[in-house]
Amino acid sequence: MLSLLPHHYTALVVGASGGIGAAIIEQLLSSSQVGHIIAVSRQPPRIDNPRLTHLMLDVSQEQGRQALKTELASQPIHFLFNAIGILHDEAQRLLPEKRLDQLSVESLAQTMNINAFVPILLLTALKDSFKGSHPSVIASLSARVGSIEDNQLGGWYSYRASKAAHNMLFKTASIELKRLNKQSLVLCLHPGTTDTALSKPFQNRVPSEKLFTPAFVAEKLLAVIAQRTPEDSGTFWAWDGKSIDW
Repeated sequence: MLSLLPHHYTALVVGASGGIGAAIIEQLLSSSQVGHIIAVSRQPPRIDNPRLTHLMLDVSQEQGRQALKTELASQPIHFLFNAIGILHDEAQRLLPEKRLDQLSVESLAQTMNINAFVPILLLTALKDSFKGSHPSVIASLSARVGSIEDNQLGGWYSYRASKAAHNMLFKTASIELKRLNKQSLVLCLHPGTTDTALSKPFQNRVPSEKLFTPAFVAEKLLAVIAQRTPEDSGTFWAWDGKSIDW
């Protein structure tokens, strides 16, 4: 499935209880190339398999990230897939802003933290697992709306800004990781509009042919990753294999 990686490689999926995270795990388990998958989420596991270890941790908190670091004990990780993200939260009255007067410090901080800061701090905590000479792929979910060049509609201030920040952080990390491991590959990925809880309130305006199942998205994203090499590290790709401008 991922020819860059060795036989019986170790994968780490963070945000494993979400639609895309769980679908990625299902796709990985369908391949005999995968030796062991470590799934991390705040929810109980949705999948039971002898090749799968589930850790109930909240990596949005420093304590959770350090617990994961301790659990891994610097063992080499060949594939990290980050599926953490937020667009709305009814309990916290968090919704995408359409106008400037809808912005608040709270919504900006919450969205930026989950979409940009938590993923890069996760990578910071696990850096030792990617150092060395083993092939390693780090794939993190972004969104096309994080592209500054592509922004022609406006709106969704916090979400756009958080994904743009996410992209810059991972682009920068790709440069440092290349010095620590020449076989590292860091990718930002746009999954398209996927039928998950994240997009649920906004699906009415999405044509049915552009609303994808998590299984479809997982298959497509893994195919995109499989086509990349370490020379592509620090780049941004859509589910259909097309590059996206920053």
